[in-house]
Amino acid sequence: MGEPARLKRLSPEGYLKEEATSPVKRELVEGVPYAMAGAGRAHNLIVGNLHYLLYPLARRKGCRLYVADMKLRVGEATFYYPDLMAVCAPPPKDPFYEEAPCLVVEVLSRTTEGVDRREKLWRYLSLPSLQACLLVSARERRVELYWKEEGDLLHQVATEGEVPLPCLEGSLPVEEVYAGVVLEGEEG
Repeated sequence: MGEPARLKRLSPEGYLKEEATSPVKRELVEGVPYAMAGAGRAHNLIVGNLHYLLYPLARRKGCRLYVADMKLRVGEATFYYPDLMAVCAPPPKDPFYEEAPCLVVEVLSRTTEGVDRREKLWRYLSLPSLQACLLVSARERRVELYWKEEGDLLHQVATEGEVPLPCLEGSLPVEEVYAGVVLEGEEG
C-alpha cells in the first residue's frame, strides 16, 4: 500500500492566484482544487450552438454571456467553470470571476453528468440572482430547465419545441441547440 496523499486545500485568494498561471483548468470545491476533464466533440458543438443562440438575447438585454472560461463563485471556497452563464448584474471587483448570474448552462456528458446534476445544479440554484439553470444532454436531444417562480422550484424537460428563458426574455429552440451535432451515443 502506498503513502497517503494529502489533499491540498487552498484559500479563495490562493486558488485565484494559482489559477491565473495554472496550465490545467481547475475548479475549487470547498477549498480543494479539482482538475477539469476535456470535453468531447458533441459537447463543444452544443456549447457553440448555445452561445450563438443566446448571445443576441443577452446583448439585447445588456447582459454579459460567458463561455467555459469564466469562473463562477458559488460559495466562500467554491468556484466552478459553467459551460455558459449570462450575467446582468454589475461585475464584482475581481475580474476573474462572476457571482450573480441570472442563467447558468451545463452541457452533460458521461463524465460530467453526475457532478453537474447533483453538486453543481443545487449550488447554482442557491444563488439569489439565478433565475434559471439549463442542463443540456450531449447523449440525447434533451434540454432540462430549472427555474424559480414565487419561491418554488420548477422543472421542465424538452426534446423538441422551444425552452423559455425567463432571465433573457426569450426562448431556446431545441432543434437549433443540436444543429450539426452527432450525439455521444450516435458516434460510430
